[in-house]
Amino acid sequence: MHRTSALIVGGGPAGAATATVLARAGAMPVVIERSRGPHDPVCGGFLGWDAIAALGKLGLDPHSLGARPIHRLRLVAGRRIVEARLPHEAAGLSRRTLDAALLGLAEAAGASVLRGRTARAVSGNRVRLDGNEELAGDALFLATGKHELRGAERDIGDRPVSVGLRAALPGRAGLAMALDGTIELHLFDGGYCGLLLQEDGTANLCLSVARGRMSASGGPAALVRSLAREAPLLIDRIGDTLPGRWDAIAGVPYGWRAKTGEADRYRVGDQAAVIASLAGDGIAIALTSGMAAADSFLRGEADFQAGFARRAARPVRVAELLRHLAEHRFGRGPMMTLAAVPGVAATAARLTRIG
Repeated sequence: MHRTSALIVGGGPAGAATATVLARAGAMPVVIERSRGPHDPVCGGFLGWDAIAALGKLGLDPHSLGARPIHRLRLVAGRRIVEARLPHEAAGLSRRTLDAALLGLAEAAGASVLRGRTARAVSGNRVRLDGNEELAGDALFLATGKHELRGAERDIGDRPVSVGLRAALPGRAGLAMALDGTIELHLFDGGYCGLLLQEDGTANLCLSVARGRMSASGGPAALVRSLAREAPLLIDRIGDTLPGRWDAIAGVPYGWRAKTGEADRYRVGDQAAVIASLAGDGIAIALTSGMAAADSFLRGEADFQAGFARRAARPVRVAELLRHLAEHRFGRGPMMTLAAVPGVAATAARLTRIG
């Protein structure tokens, strides 16, 4: 059984940020990443200014990767539209491009990345891989995103969960013009949808839907068709041809935080805190938690998890409040009215940043 000082399960933004900080300090971490090459997970695409700042600390400029600048927020509820300028510049960048660049940073710093290997289960700080191979670390960093790992499941209790869906819309002149410099959020009963432009000219479409509504609809295509009356502008954006490929993830526990930790085990990214993408920035939480966990390990501190839970409390709670308002028809009206007041949307955006 191979043993290392730091074993990281997951090579997304949280795992890559953890590995980069550790490797630069000489810890020689090992990253287990199940994908063999660049791919687009369900979540991500939007980089808030807090995520951009965190990337800068790691030495990565997203604009050098072709990130599309975003300056405005557009909220759409039915036929009502509210626009507001963001407090600082954000960006649109595909996870395919971002994740590859971040893992490249980690490898350049000296981290070992095992690609195409799947972690099957955890026991203590030992990880069993496909093929029954085992790896162990003096410290274990769980960076599996919204996916659970046997033996290290998040304790979410009876918290309601959502389903996440993602598709890429082909570039069209009208769509590109409508979304230029803008992140567009469409609100409807039981969920919301985000649209933004990516560096390759496609539009990233992400849906978050209550599990009950998803089950009742019978599938992504049927769900989109059911939104014709509630979200007519969204249907116009999608066009006549529905996406043929949807990526999905079930059981997303928005609002959850890991408030306590275990010795030599660190939860980062969505394993540390799950913020509603309607208002928050999961990539920023992934990067920030990964760097903070690595620093905590290097300093020999034992209270990382509780400390990060406190740090994430305000942005996660504010994002949850906004999500609940957006997903219920009696909350959307007041929310849209408040968002139209100058400065309110920008203040809400600041309150949901991890910092």
